[in-house]
Parts: sequence; C-alpha cells; structure tokens
Amino acid sequence: MSAAVTAREAGFVACTRCTRVWPMGTERCGRCGKPLVSRDTHSLSRVWAWWVAGLMCYFPANLYPMLRTQVLFTVSEDTIVGGAIELALHGAPFVALIILVASVAIPIGKFAAIAWLAISVRRGSVATPHARHRLYEIVEYIGRWSMIDVFVVAILTALVQLNLAASIKPGPAALAFALSVIFTMLSAQSFDPRLIWDRADDDNDTGDRA
Repeated sequence: MSAAVTAREAGFVACTRCTRVWPMGTERCGRCGKPLVSRDTHSLSRVWAWWVAGLMCYFPANLYPMLRTQVLFTVSEDTIVGGAIELALHGAPFVALIILVASVAIPIGKFAAIAWLAISVRRGSVATPHARHRLYEIVEYIGRWSMIDVFVVAILTALVQLNLAASIKPGPAALAFALSVIFTMLSAQSFDPRLIWDRADDDNDTGDRA
C-alpha cells in the first residue's frame, strides 16, 4: 500500500485562516489576503509569549475586585469568586455556576490545553494527532466566546439595588481579566496545528528506522 502524500510533499500550502490551498511559493492567499507559509517557525515562541502574558494577567484578575460598589458612605468590593458566592447566597446558584465555569474553570483549562499542545509538539505525546488536533479546535472554538467573561461585571451589578446615592464602577480586575482573555486568544491563534502532524511523521519515521 502506498504511503499517503501530504499537501506539503505535493507542492501545496494551505491558508491557516480560510483553509484555501495554493501552489507552494504563493506569497499571499488570494481569498483572504493572509501571508502563506508552509510552517510558522516562530509559532511556539509566540505561543509561549502570549501564554505567559495571559497567565500574568489572570492572577490579578482573580485576586483584585472585579466590581466596586458605593452606596452612600458604604463601599463594597467583589472579586469574581466572591461575586459568584454572593449570587449563590441570593438565590441564583445557576448564574453563580456559570460565572465560575466561564471565569475560572474554562480559562484554567485553556491555559493547560495550550501549554500541553505546545509541549507535545516538542517532546511528543501518547495522544494521537487526531486527538490533539481536536483539542486545538475546541480551544479555538471556546476562544470565540471568551469575551463573554467580561460581562461578569454586568452580572455583578445585579446584586445592587440602584438608587440616586449609589455608584458602580469596574474594579482593577476588569481590565486584567479582559487582557488575560485577549492574550490567551492570541496564544491559541499563534499555534500552528500543522506542527502536530509533523511531529507524528517524525515519530513514525523514527519507528520505521528502528
């Protein structure tokens, strides 16, 4: 049985934005205008740079107040987790669960998934390339909805009965959280999933030679 021929071996290169295939040597995609490269040699460097930046912003996003509320002379501040607890205590456990999943569980999962994919490209993995590529697609899909976490501020405002003597302002965590979301999205988009299959081909070649 003849071995499968990759697009790269056949002299083609695919656009990573719109997936259109072009002859090797074409500089830009004729459909979307994105520069075409067979492999992004600096992909992992950008992945780790954005990943570290996102992680650095994620800690203050959870430690500092997301919302600062002032009613007359009383000032209250709520972190993401603290706001979720308040919502649960006020009879909205489902909304509190959504906040915890969207603002804590999913970001941590994205950090772990991106790091694992980048490491697996360098060191290999027992997981199949199909499984790793599927994980990458999941991370990319979730990234489209990541900015919904910023609306945690709007959800926390529902805890306050607004009147003329009340004022609500976003806390320092709001900016940190938004930056963390943006940086993790850039980290995921910087990853070149074609490297997963290159590593698999290298492992197969090593096994054949052995």
